[in-house]
Amino acid sequence: MQEKVMPYIQLMRLDKPVGILLLLWPTLSALWIAAEGMPDLTVLIVFVLGVIIMRSAGCVINDYADRDVDGLVRRTMDRPLVSGALKAKQALILFAVLGVVAFVLVLMLNTLTILMSAVGLFLAITYPFMKRYTYLPQVYLGAAFGWAIPMAFAAQTNAVPVIAWLLFLANILWATAYDSFYAMADREDDLLAGIKSTAILFGDDDKVIISILQISFLAIMMLVGRQAEMSAVYYIGVFIALLWFVYQQKLVINREPAQCLQAFLSNNWVGAVLFLGIAAHYGF
Repeated sequence: MQEKVMPYIQLMRLDKPVGILLLLWPTLSALWIAAEGMPDLTVLIVFVLGVIIMRSAGCVINDYADRDVDGLVRRTMDRPLVSGALKAKQALILFAVLGVVAFVLVLMLNTLTILMSAVGLFLAITYPFMKRYTYLPQVYLGAAFGWAIPMAFAAQTNAVPVIAWLLFLANILWATAYDSFYAMADREDDLLAGIKSTAILFGDDDKVIISILQISFLAIMMLVGRQAEMSAVYYIGVFIALLWFVYQQKLVINREPAQCLQAFLSNNWVGAVLFLGIAAHYGF
């Protein structure tokens, strides 16, 4: 039984939950700001489950799109569609099932959120193909991951105010930064496989550009704090996030692949401290 189930778990990347957390933290932050505290319970449950399901669906369609090139990259050559543990048809069926479940969940929300979910589905389906046509797939990933932010405001308030779009923009900058670390680890293999990424585009300026993205992200989060009239505890969270960014820059000083992946993974804590700062401001 485990031998049959495990390839599906690996395909959905449920054995590597950091991707779920990177999507979940900004979503929860948006919900808390939109509700000015604890959000509606139904909305909260739908979004938490939706994050898990849509991230899983995104991984499935990503592996389907990359099934012919993953074998050329050392980090991905053991994925189920490359090893033969699963067939392409099985991946498509799983993606369809996850999509249906996500749609059933979103039907529990208001009309505006349902309409916006179509954009989220489009972003999730098209993202995996961006690395073939543009050196900015990380930017597109930021939009795909961040679309839950305006959706959260829509679900909680039936409107998408300016602060929601500020958070959305911040998420694009943050995701571009952390996924560039991820791409730095694969740069040599990606060049051989003909895959495009910001790491390849940035070249020797990668660390500097990523630091600019990180500083820009924090600047927008400071603006968000001002817009939402956050208390000092929120800014403590922003400061701790800054310290994490400094740590990440030190990790990648020599661009060693393992260290680049570690820098990527540590962004989970960036999202966590920012959310905790927001939740603490509103009294959890």
